[in-house]
Amino acid sequence: MRSTVALAACDSYEDETVLSAMRKLLCLLGGAGAFAREGEKILLKPNLLAARTPERAVTTHPSVFEAAARLLAETGARLSYGDSPGTEGLRLVARKAGLSPRAERLGIPEGDFHTAVNLDFPAGRFEKSFPVAQAAAEADGIISLCKMKTHGLTRITGAVKNTFGCVAGFEKARFHLRFPNARRFAGMLTDLNLLLKPRLYIMDGVVAMEGEGPSSGDPVRMGLLLASRDPVALDAVFCRLVALDPGFVPTITEGAASGLGVFRDGEIEILGDPPERFRNPAFRVTRMPAAGDATLQALRPVRNLLIPRPVIHEEACRKCGICVKACPVAPKKALSFPGGNEKRTPVYDYSLCIRCYICHEMCPHRAIRIRTPLLGRVVSRLLRKAPEHMP
Repeated sequence: MRSTVALAACDSYEDETVLSAMRKLLCLLGGAGAFAREGEKILLKPNLLAARTPERAVTTHPSVFEAAARLLAETGARLSYGDSPGTEGLRLVARKAGLSPRAERLGIPEGDFHTAVNLDFPAGRFEKSFPVAQAAAEADGIISLCKMKTHGLTRITGAVKNTFGCVAGFEKARFHLRFPNARRFAGMLTDLNLLLKPRLYIMDGVVAMEGEGPSSGDPVRMGLLLASRDPVALDAVFCRLVALDPGFVPTITEGAASGLGVFRDGEIEILGDPPERFRNPAFRVTRMPAAGDATLQALRPVRNLLIPRPVIHEEACRKCGICVKACPVAPKKALSFPGGNEKRTPVYDYSLCIRCYICHEMCPHRAIRIRTPLLGRVVSRLLRKAPEHMP
């Protein structure tokens, strides 16, 4: 089976420009009516990782949110929106990201992302039950509005990973602890997508994030919107645009193995604007495979010499404690204030650190960086291979 990915040039976040590009995307895929019908409860799921302004490229841009909402509202569907941010409340994050004013103007209510509804998934390869946010559990359909960004654990965060925000509240930290390596974590995300079955994935790539994403990287203009019913194919096209081998991304390989989607050459049909127009081989992203169970076990004696680790820059740290609170390792934290003194910079116990990089994601001051040891950088260069051809 071939999957279709639609691309539309969009060189700014000016409302009419985004609306025109969004309309083109949906028309290429059958129109808004192919994804929502009159009277249906449709949940819009943007990326609202943390309370950052749109210019930081951490969250789905409000213009992209509004364009999708306007076109889907024309179907007569009943829209709501929401996400489950890392440490801050949805209302605060949505307002800082500029989404809630747009939603209020359009009459779109905030969904319940605090109440958890346990949904069984017997077919899951990695997880058999999920505490899903009530808004997601009760929706007739979900439209994922993801952001084009890098990620320390899964290499990129795009379509497949955006669905993780449908897990209620702070339950997400428990999953990071239970699935501490990239392959197993990606497998869990694949199961979640298969359970919730978002109808459409739309990626905001007008301004993406390169470098130390998903919250501490740098904005980079890519100039397009992408959309597909297949999240694996969508993420694979993102990878090829930035010269990253999709086989290095565990959410892609596990998604393909589970039947969530496809990613290989010849399996994806591109519609709309030609992908060559948007290629950026200089895009800063980790170009090495993520380690799985067997690899991590074999490398255990030298893991601290190979595997990227979070490092706090003392001059940038404001001792806010958000990273300490976010650390999922328990009962003894992998990250703590020395002697319990909150006036001192937190320190890591790397023997406990599971390399989930939540601390890095949640730091609002960009004080935490991911650093690969020298030996790890050497191995990365040896493993790196020429990127695959664009599908």
